Amino acid sequence: MILVTGAAGKTGQAILQALMAKRVPVRAWVYRAEHVPRVQALGVQEVVTGDMRLPDTWPRALEGVRSVYHIPPNMCAEEELIGRLALEHARWAGVTHFVYHSVLHPQTEKMPHHWHKMRVEELIFEAGIPFTILQPAPYMQNLIPYWDRIVEEGVYRVPYAPTTRLSLVDLNDVAEVAVRVLTEPGHEGAVYELCGTPGLTQDAIAAVCAEVLQRPVRAEKLSPTDWEHQARAAGLSSYAIHSLKRMFAYYEAYGLWGNPNVLRWLLGREPTTLRAFVRRLAETTSTASRDKVP
Repeated sequence: MILVTGAAGKTGQAILQALMAKRVPVRAWVYRAEHVPRVQALGVQEVVTGDMRLPDTWPRALEGVRSVYHIPPNMCAEEELIGRLALEHARWAGVTHFVYHSVLHPQTEKMPHHWHKMRVEELIFEAGIPFTILQPAPYMQNLIPYWDRIVEEGVYRVPYAPTTRLSLVDLNDVAEVAVRVLTEPGHEGAVYELCGTPGLTQDAIAAVCAEVLQRPVRAEKLSPTDWEHQARAAGLSSYAIHSLKRMFAYYEAYGLWGNPNVLRWLLGREPTTLRAFVRRLAETTSTASRDKVP
């Protein structure tokens, strides 16, 4: 039995879907009861609900579990506390493999949520449980919220300069790696950086969108003030807004990029290219639009 924490988010759902495709026994941990149907729709039979910050939920979640795929809550100030609870209870439950969903370059103290993940990685090294750490780059799927404006206005507006250089990775590739790490021997003790592309500027990303859509697309910087207004209207917490603003500033100053070689080796094929992802996104949204026509 594999426990997937944080299972209701986009990362958790991708991991669950990939595990279910391989018919691997899975238990999903979601935060609220209203999230249960979301994971059950993927075919998951065992679901536990609860707050990962509360110690009492962990023993029930870990009963009969041999491996944990730990996805912490997004932008959580208490990620180190949750990591400590996860590892303590995993050790008591006799878990034999702890896989942690971290982030590319957690060593960067200037980004608080990256630094919290670094502290959890340190706890993992000291826990005495066989482990694997995955450090994915930003997802290609992060383009999805921008897609309508890209298509309708030809503008890709992000809260950092168009020259900002980022590596990207398809979440489906990350999920494929997660399944291999969880179901194949030989990954214990490994820390894997997962980059699907080299560093790409936002101008280059816009150019790929333009090529696929066959119309002009330009990258523009969204002002921090405008971004913050949108974030508060969307209900983001003050901590999340603070952390994201620092992340955007870091991105613009230094970029966040790596090398696709590790992902290529783990997949046994070329990682999904940005062009292939954008083409898939365009086809999916085009099909969805046609389906809505009466």
